[in-house]
Amino acid sequence: MSATSTTRHESGHDRFPGDSGPGGSRVGRIFRSPFGWMPIGIVGVGVVSASTATGPGPLPVVGAAVAVGVYWAVMRFVARRPVPEIARRGAVREALLGCGLGLGFILVSALVITAFGGYSFSWAGNGFFSVVASAVTVQAGAAVTEELMFRGLALQGLEQKFGSRAAVAITALLFGAVHMANPGATAWSGLSIAIEAGAMLGAAFLWRRSIWFVVGVHFAWNASEQLLGIQVSGNTAKGLLSVDSSGPALLTGGAFGLEASAVTVLIGAALVVRMFVRAHRRGGLLPRRRAAS
Repeated sequence: MSATSTTRHESGHDRFPGDSGPGGSRVGRIFRSPFGWMPIGIVGVGVVSASTATGPGPLPVVGAAVAVGVYWAVMRFVARRPVPEIARRGAVREALLGCGLGLGFILVSALVITAFGGYSFSWAGNGFFSVVASAVTVQAGAAVTEELMFRGLALQGLEQKFGSRAAVAITALLFGAVHMANPGATAWSGLSIAIEAGAMLGAAFLWRRSIWFVVGVHFAWNASEQLLGIQVSGNTAKGLLSVDSSGPALLTGGAFGLEASAVTVLIGAALVVRMFVRAHRRGGLLPRRRAAS
């Protein structure tokens, strides 16, 4: 990670200006506390996401860029804190590293399920360029806005109050809960998303302290699922391949797709543990006693 993108990590999570200082009005201190800027940022980014996520052409990517601007403005003018997590220096490297992890995670999971007879693939014939363009734009927009809301705002806000471990646990459960409205969702799929996605992406952020890294993981994860013809959290979109599932839902994920497979959950849980270990070694975990102010 570049020096710019690790500023917060190296400073030992120093208190951000205006977090709880004695100066300023009570209203100002409320807005500058995590329970002030966190919901403001989530609403702002959420509105942008809702307005652009399913738009035509490059609109989801444009929305992602606007969402980054909203995030920066909230952190700069409301929270009054630095934003090394969205630093431009090292952003491409972090995003590519994240893409490699996300792609590897999905490919390994799909290969294991296929080896056990759960999946078989065939060419879908939907048109190469149109399918790839759609997957890239839609999934890029979703990855950026969701990571800004869940890891950039919710996780970092809760982390300042309750510590890193509690923040990951809370945001993971929330991430699983919001996916309960998706097609084919069950209590098991919600728990699966909480573990393999919510907890893993949270741990990944604590390890790298870079929004671009978790955006890369999220984007490659969703885009590779779509291109393989696998449901993305229960949602079906045109892919380059089509998949036929057979066998128990615990293996294939059933109607929800690969993310509800026990194979994916086990691999994701192993990654969570590994990333937490790496985050701890780098001093990236904030305990509750230091978060309290």
